[in-house]
Amino acid sequence: MIDLHYVRTSNGLKIAIMLEEIELDYRIIEYDIFAGDHLKPQFKAINPNHKLPAIVDHAPEDGEGAMPIFETGAILLYLAEKSGRLIPSAPRRRMEALQWLAWQISGLGPMLGQGYHFARYAPEGQDYGIARYTREARRLLGVLNYRLSDQPFLAGEYSIADIACWPWLQNVGNLDIDRAEFPAIQRWWDGIAARPAVQRVVRSSTTEVPTAYVQRRMSLTPAQWSNLFGDKLLDAVASPDP
Repeated sequence: MIDLHYVRTSNGLKIAIMLEEIELDYRIIEYDIFAGDHLKPQFKAINPNHKLPAIVDHAPEDGEGAMPIFETGAILLYLAEKSGRLIPSAPRRRMEALQWLAWQISGLGPMLGQGYHFARYAPEGQDYGIARYTREARRLLGVLNYRLSDQPFLAGEYSIADIACWPWLQNVGNLDIDRAEFPAIQRWWDGIAARPAVQRVVRSSTTEVPTAYVQRRMSLTPAQWSNLFGDKLLDAVASPDP
């Protein structure tokens, strides 16, 4: 059994989709990050970075007890190797999958994440930040569209690279970007969206996004801001007690 410590963000969706695709038994442990659930000491023992998602594998191959794993790239690679699925076996294709996985966790995710932050959460008047990250988002989507213009998937076959990238494109409208501007991306997006495992995750009531979290422009209380971006988050990371 695998515990998925979860909130339905783009990063959370990556792991939920992966677990559905590889058909491992798992259970979802939901967190309210606005209320600060991710800052509790018991979660620090799983992920000292206090970010979601994370998993705990209660039956790892080494048989040495429960294994916590954080960072989505590491989790996807771990689950691919554990299941023997969704990572190419051919060396060249495997390296392609790992390159695009690295591209997502170092570029696509952070840049879109910053764009979404400035567009949705930052105080009004952040025009430079929004423009900066929107330009970078368009550049990265151009890279993705170029790759997919002659490949059905990022590594030639459906893999953890596609699972890593796909959820991050669900909210590009927050930056006034339409996926339809990028035909190869739109074709790829639609194909993955139709996969049964993806449909199960997207339609699951367990993974619904609370209505309060989906406004185009978020208005946080001081306590919510502190839990997500401020002193409470800093204090949790600095605390020596797991």
